[in-house]
Amino acid sequence: MHRSVIVRSAVLTVVTALAAAALAVPAEARHRVHADALPAVPPRAETPPLHDDEEGGHADADDPAIWRNAAAPGRSLVVATAKEGGLRVYDLDARPVQSIAAPPAAGEDHAPGRFNNVDLVHGLRLSSGRADLAVTSDRGHDRLRFYRIDRDRASGPLTDVTDPLAPPVFSRDQDEIDDQRTAYGLATWTDPATGKAYALVSRRERTTVALLELLPAAGGRVTYRTVRTLDLPSSFRLPDGTSWSPCGEPGELPQVEGMVVDPANGVLYAGQEDVGIWRLRADLTGTPKLIDKVREYGVPGVYDEETEECAPGDDPGFGGTRISADVEGLTLLTESDGDGYLLASSQGDDTFAAYDREPADANEYEGGFRVTAANGALDGSEECDGAAALNAPLGSKYPRGLLVVQDGHDTLGDGRDATGFKFVDLGEVLDALDD
Repeated sequence: MHRSVIVRSAVLTVVTALAAAALAVPAEARHRVHADALPAVPPRAETPPLHDDEEGGHADADDPAIWRNAAAPGRSLVVATAKEGGLRVYDLDARPVQSIAAPPAAGEDHAPGRFNNVDLVHGLRLSSGRADLAVTSDRGHDRLRFYRIDRDRASGPLTDVTDPLAPPVFSRDQDEIDDQRTAYGLATWTDPATGKAYALVSRRERTTVALLELLPAAGGRVTYRTVRTLDLPSSFRLPDGTSWSPCGEPGELPQVEGMVVDPANGVLYAGQEDVGIWRLRADLTGTPKLIDKVREYGVPGVYDEETEECAPGDDPGFGGTRISADVEGLTLLTESDGDGYLLASSQGDDTFAAYDREPADANEYEGGFRVTAANGALDGSEECDGAAALNAPLGSKYPRGLLVVQDGHDTLGDGRDATGFKFVDLGEVLDALDD
């Protein structure tokens, strides 16, 4: 039984009976009951599957961004990362428009480029004029990569405009890059007070988030400089006075990946995968606040070297009730009246949670939904890594906007593991949340 249902009950005897019954059901089953009770929204389209193997070019879907063509909204684009497979660009029918390879390895013993997350910057001033850019974190080389967006360019809408002298984000040298504690999660932000554009970048297997100012370079290219960094906690004091850290491989700290900045107030939301969702200033000053916890928060675990997995202990009951680890893709759904939602992918139970986007309202939980199969034609989204929402008309196909979600377990008939992206009518999501 969902914990919030127990809290709302006014009769103590009923509360006691329901709580006892809930404890008798395994935690995984309780989470599944919660997920199945949420409204279902079907996808309208899906991209061709990506395969993370030699035959598929080591392409693995991860994170999308939606670029709106203001002159012709029906010709808007979705830009998405495919890790070692580089970038993919899709039209609104989820058909491939362009494929961009990740940069090669710096040498035989080094990692190739690996594009993890992507976001957009609009109207950045370059030496060649203003341009919209797709920005991606290259985990393999510990850099940011920049691609100018020109929808009608004959050879494809994206052009690489990365300054070849752009420095590593976190690493001091190639040896540190080879350790792959490198640029991971990514969100962009333009400060309305100064007009300066930034990228907020998290570090793989660490709790660090860096604020990078994006800068024009010669020849219409783009580089960046580090303004400051902030480390989120890796250990937490529990209500019973004990200390807890999420279980992981030796030396691995609880990393952040999903991030998004609310442009209305300069608030950054950051998903610490095994912990929960943080709210903090996008300029990385002030004190971060944990606005929700994953259900597994506080559960002890022991790492097994042989299985390379963590064996969980007993749940002390200090976690949240709405999201299950990992908390992944974060995106904003902004409404015309200024209200809207922060959406979070609850990867552990294949659902999406919606929170009030106003910090003044304590980012209250507003409900959730699932992206599920549509009449047997399209499967849903499972183990979702990344998500992007755009609440603006996108032609006749998506007059109320679009939600794009990664599908971490695409359904195929040839036995290979595959991933991809599902396109969802944002109007149907809003209807589900309003019911």
